[in-house]
Amino acid sequence: MMCLESKSSGSSPDCSGCTGAGDDEEVQTLSGRMKDSDTELGPPPPAPHKPRKLGRASVAAAGILSVGNVLNYLDRYTVAGVLLDIQQHFGVKDSGAGLLQTVFICSFMVAAPIFGYLGDRFNRKIILSCGIFFWSAVTFSSSFITKQYFWLLVLSRGLVGIGEASYSTIAPTIIGDLFTKNTRTLMLSVFYFAIPLGSGLGYITGSTVKQVAGDWQWALRVSPVLGMITGTLILILVPTAKRGHTDQLKARTSWIRDMKALIRNRSYVFSSLATSTVSFATGALGMWMPLYLYRAQVVQKTIEPCHDGPCSTKDSLIFGAITCFTGFLGVITGAGATKWCRIKTQRADPLVCAVGMLGSAIFICLIFVAAKSSNLAAYICIFVGETLLFSNWAITADMLMYVVIPTRRATAVALQSFASHLLGDAGSPYLIGFISDLIQQSTTDNRPFLPGRPCKSRATGDSANDATSYCESLIR
Repeated sequence: MMCLESKSSGSSPDCSGCTGAGDDEEVQTLSGRMKDSDTELGPPPPAPHKPRKLGRASVAAAGILSVGNVLNYLDRYTVAGVLLDIQQHFGVKDSGAGLLQTVFICSFMVAAPIFGYLGDRFNRKIILSCGIFFWSAVTFSSSFITKQYFWLLVLSRGLVGIGEASYSTIAPTIIGDLFTKNTRTLMLSVFYFAIPLGSGLGYITGSTVKQVAGDWQWALRVSPVLGMITGTLILILVPTAKRGHTDQLKARTSWIRDMKALIRNRSYVFSSLATSTVSFATGALGMWMPLYLYRAQVVQKTIEPCHDGPCSTKDSLIFGAITCFTGFLGVITGAGATKWCRIKTQRADPLVCAVGMLGSAIFICLIFVAAKSSNLAAYICIFVGETLLFSNWAITADMLMYVVIPTRRATAVALQSFASHLLGDAGSPYLIGFISDLIQQSTTDNRPFLPGRPCKSRATGDSANDATSYCESLIR
């Protein structure tokens, strides 16, 4: 059963099993509201302040924030959509390519707690807009980096991670303060639908723009333009929502006190650890799956290895389209299942997340079995696995909103983001690339392969069969 933080020292019969879930600052409830006995809230006002109406202003604000989240993930996965071309352009191995995402995530997770602290104390929409303007400028500038400065591209991805950390940390807390109960769950579902939608559009944008422009650098110039527009709209149209406005909370605590309360909140800690395991898997899959499917087709001899020039982007397009659709389907499925299960049990949220994750693990494992013989079967497994995987994003965010008091939600989101990246996708993209390089070095023919040219031998006289044998070693 989930526990909600507050300033009451008394225990609640609704959460008898949560002893030790927090300190004396926690009230156990699943209602998403602070209890009337909350000592810090003081006596209730004569006429409770009416929450914001679900009107055009609030809905428009949530919509703009969701669009901004789409752009965050679109920018993040545009690189994955043109990864093979980046490897060819800069002449880097798989481990070097994986470093792009690892550096991005490392800077993201370091910056997240800082923005969480700032978001609980300063004007949030100003911080959001500045973050968008910053990463947009850096991404646009990185599209002009020449091939001898790969390290500069890696550095730029780290700077982009800092800018995007401000958004992912603060934006959900604004939505949490604009809405309550089921409406908040719905709006957070829309916001977190941006994760798969933006990721899928990133693959599609990267591969499509590269094909149209004939140059992968142009793919990095789309999201910055849209980012500048979105940042301006946030400044103009998103209201300055009062922290805890819909929860009628006026408590203010120190950062150290916030951290102590969060660490002692078992519901928050375990959901954060679970998010870390999901992050590890999704980070590696998102970075390498299109390239893996490309290599699988080389093994199946359905396509020729890419030697020179622009390589096929079909797998990025298909994977991106599947990710977009399964993101929508997963969020709807998760929200619907949770709403139905809440009638049956108070533990609906964690149970739906657990079932979804266990099911997705099975189908994700089947991807690597199916890819050896049929890409169609692999795509089917991806479809089912991602649908189950994406069913938990909004639910996890909603759980955080009702187990943490409003004045420390930005800090809670930031700390959860830091932990999930540190234990998850900060290292998994590089780790997979490093393992791939080790497999490459242990191939039976023991020949060197041109860095950044997957499935192509260095010696010009080598046949396509040599390249195919290398891909087989990677797939197996």
